[in-house]
Amino acid sequence: MSKTKTLIYCGLFTALIAAGAFIKIPVPVVPFTLQFLFTMLAGLLLGSKRGTISVAAYMILGLIGLPIFSEGGGLWYVFKPSFGYIIGFCIGTYVTGLIAERMKEKTIPHYLFANFTGLLIVYGVGMIYYYVICNYVINTPIGVWPLILYCFILAVPGDVCLCILAAFLIKRIKPLLD
Repeated sequence: MSKTKTLIYCGLFTALIAAGAFIKIPVPVVPFTLQFLFTMLAGLLLGSKRGTISVAAYMILGLIGLPIFSEGGGLWYVFKPSFGYIIGFCIGTYVTGLIAERMKEKTIPHYLFANFTGLLIVYGVGMIYYYVICNYVINTPIGVWPLILYCFILAVPGDVCLCILAAFLIKRIKPLLD
């Protein structure tokens, strides 16, 4: 991929992730957004490094003050319990992209495996960060069971649907961009 194409695609996915933050369904604790869909697609289409650059650019732009996170922006956002999911997006995108790069067969089940692996990473990092920030930084304790209930059980069904959607989308889109 040429440097110009890389720059355009990375910028496009940074913008899509930012837009995805505002397409949300309010659920308790962590809002359901389309950010995860766009971070997965970035990893699947752009690969591990370029996809992660897109997500990292989104994170940096939000931290320097652009209101592109689901609840605003600014450096203070690192103290929001949900910021761990944004960190998880970076790591999850890298792993999703890495798995996609190493796939011998580009099939929907293989894409699903990459997506679900990324999903587990996003939720793992997000929930650990949420727990630490709530219990040790901002002094609003949350127990393990409420954390699992609100930050996983209630939130994950929508993202599972996004994993399936992304697998079907990538199967159709990838051949057009190669």
